[in-house]
Amino acid sequence: MKKRGKRLLPAEEEEEGLCCCEYVNRHGERSHVAACCCDCEDLDDACDRFLKREPQKPESLSQVTSVISDRIRIPWLWGGARRLELSIIPPLVLLPALLHLAALHFLLGLVVLTALPGLVLWYYYFTHRKKGRTLFFLSLALFSLGYMYYLFVTEVLPRGDVGHVQLAAVSAGVVLTLLALAHTKRGPGVVRPNPEDVHSTVTYYSPAAERDSSVNGGRQEVTVTVASRAGPSEQAEVELKETNRRNWCTACRVVRPPRAGHCRICGVCVLRLDHHCVWINSCVGQANHRSFLLTLVLFLLTSLYGISLVLQSVCPRQNLLTALLYCPGVYNQYSTALCFTCAWYSSIVTGGLLHLLVVQVVNISYNVTEREARVALREKTARSAFWGLIVETGVYSRGFRGNWSEFMAMGDKLSPPSPADLV
Repeated sequence: MKKRGKRLLPAEEEEEGLCCCEYVNRHGERSHVAACCCDCEDLDDACDRFLKREPQKPESLSQVTSVISDRIRIPWLWGGARRLELSIIPPLVLLPALLHLAALHFLLGLVVLTALPGLVLWYYYFTHRKKGRTLFFLSLALFSLGYMYYLFVTEVLPRGDVGHVQLAAVSAGVVLTLLALAHTKRGPGVVRPNPEDVHSTVTYYSPAAERDSSVNGGRQEVTVTVASRAGPSEQAEVELKETNRRNWCTACRVVRPPRAGHCRICGVCVLRLDHHCVWINSCVGQANHRSFLLTLVLFLLTSLYGISLVLQSVCPRQNLLTALLYCPGVYNQYSTALCFTCAWYSSIVTGGLLHLLVVQVVNISYNVTEREARVALREKTARSAFWGLIVETGVYSRGFRGNWSEFMAMGDKLSPPSPADLV
């Protein structure tokens, strides 16, 4: 067993620097990607206990997992080797393997295309219950888009049924979808404390949520503005204090404005929080709701157009509406079977995102967020129709045109962060 390397101080790390294959591990020690199988005390201890038939420590498995995930890195030109998130690997391996397996026979295709959405939904509910962040769904979405485009260029384009104009249209749709997704990932709009409005801090002795009440004496700090002290009466001051207490976030230590909410997955308070989308691994809020809707629209248009081109190529004698259900002779050649399978997979993904788009359009039309609709249905304070597709709270609605006007202009109301907030 080797001794641990010398722990680097931040000043020493800046002076010496890291090459593309070096990194600082979870112990703060300088290491190298080529030394991934060396000096692993946690793994040595677990193997030693296994060989001696001794019981493992309760934290042994988590420590070994942390070591493995910490050492799986890829060389990077700036700042040393970067850590590779393990959740992005399964889609890169399973998706091509399952699609090629489904192209062998229509019965295999039926089994795979039925089991694949089921596995994704199971993993979604598993991670949603744990309230943990994962890059699995973002990796699956990006790799599905890229892999479908790759198969379109390598399998469909050589058949001669797709022209250069159609290829340019599909390529432009893919590029615009990625650009809209990148803009959505810039941030949902995090609630920041405003130091100009803060006058004093009042300490309330009540147990803070998500924390032990014995820590810090159970004290909870609430910000009170100048208006609370300069109110016309004591009743107004008490009401303002009660409002601040009700909107106070114990995790972020800020007073949330109306319609803002705390995301337990991201760990921040978001302005006009709609929901946490696992497909972009980020929240959808006031700053990125418009770009999120644009991403859905661009993806659906590109996907529907690409599916129609693929079906016209592999099933030229069938109508587009019936080609997915009946395409005789498509499994006679492996290339056409693979294209047909990918068209079915894209149709399943398109159907799921189309449902998401419809829900978003309905909620925007009634000026209600998904979070507000969920809370209103739980508290039975809203009117629902069409099996919960339409949820009307009547709190913020201004009519159809007014709701859409507010939605299209809400991103412009965000003020840029001050230098103090950035620091």
